[in-house]
Amino acid sequence: MLHSPRSSLRSKLLAADLLVVVVGVVTLLLAMGLAAPSLFDHLMTEAMGPQMRAIGHLMTEEAATAMRDLTAQAFRQAVETSLLWAASAAAMTAIVVSIFISGRIARPVLGMVMASRRIAAGRYAERVPAGDADELGQLAASFNEMAGALEAAERRRRELIGDLAHELRTPIANLQGYVEGLADGVVEPADETWAFLLGETGRLRRLVEDLQELSRAEARQVSINPRRLAPDRLVESVAAQLESEFAEKGLTLATGVDSRLPRVLADEDRAVQVLRNLLSNALRYTPEGGLVEVSAKQLDGEMVFRVRDSGIGVAPEHLPHLFERFYRTDKARTRAAGGSGIGLTLSRALVEAMGGRIWVESPGPGQGSTFSFTLPLAR
Repeated sequence: MLHSPRSSLRSKLLAADLLVVVVGVVTLLLAMGLAAPSLFDHLMTEAMGPQMRAIGHLMTEEAATAMRDLTAQAFRQAVETSLLWAASAAAMTAIVVSIFISGRIARPVLGMVMASRRIAAGRYAERVPAGDADELGQLAASFNEMAGALEAAERRRRELIGDLAHELRTPIANLQGYVEGLADGVVEPADETWAFLLGETGRLRRLVEDLQELSRAEARQVSINPRRLAPDRLVESVAAQLESEFAEKGLTLATGVDSRLPRVLADEDRAVQVLRNLLSNALRYTPEGGLVEVSAKQLDGEMVFRVRDSGIGVAPEHLPHLFERFYRTDKARTRAAGGSGIGLTLSRALVEAMGGRIWVESPGPGQGSTFSFTLPLAR
């Protein structure tokens, strides 16, 4: 609901300005009434000097006193009348100026109020004019940043729902088709059929588990138990886990980590998970006969791990989006040929939870790519 005019910001600003004018006028009149008579007598005596004393010899004391009283009374009346006229003119001027200034202040605030209500109704593209570089301008800029963040969050939410529906549609359709075929007797209950059904249910289970873990990691609810880890042992343990898969695809996995490097402070299970995700990604997108190298190097007070491959590479326009949920550089690529689509997103969340950062570099398509992440040094 809109506020009534009596309680609006503009009315409050105008009332405050008028109160200041009234207090100022009353203070001025009181000060004039208390100080002006004695000050006038003192100044008149100092100014007239001998003339007043000479006039005093020509008239009686009563006449001189009466003349001073009349003069003082005339002065007070003149000053009071002048002040009243001046106060009235000042009040009228203050009202006009206050209406203008209060409108300038209240208008952008009212605009933000209306825009916030439209945003609350789902219109996230609403923005307000930035205005001047004062506090109101800064408030408008902060409001626009908030609106942009809400719009981006709403866009990601819609994309996530669409991506989830797309990811779940294929395995569910496959399961439904095979179960209906088994029920109708069209599909034979052979070992291959059961293996296929088990594989599809496994895909669904892994997707749900990855989503749950990603949700916890992004909400900073994932458990992190940091301890001192040797970079060379960390890399070698992950390489040993994936060695057979690289050999099966005909890829060379090279690890060159100096055993003299300082230890890092990280959660071992989470660090292994990040390295495994990056190596699995390199395994998936590096053609047969390719090379994948894992290295670690101390740089600027942190340990930098790099996974470089000679795979399909990444176009520059895709680099900023690789760590987004379900993002695909090749829209035609099926998820059956890849993972759950959130491995890189989960890796970023885990690295950041351990106090590091992660990024990707690639010269372009067909020229391989390098995924790097950092972990803090143990002190």
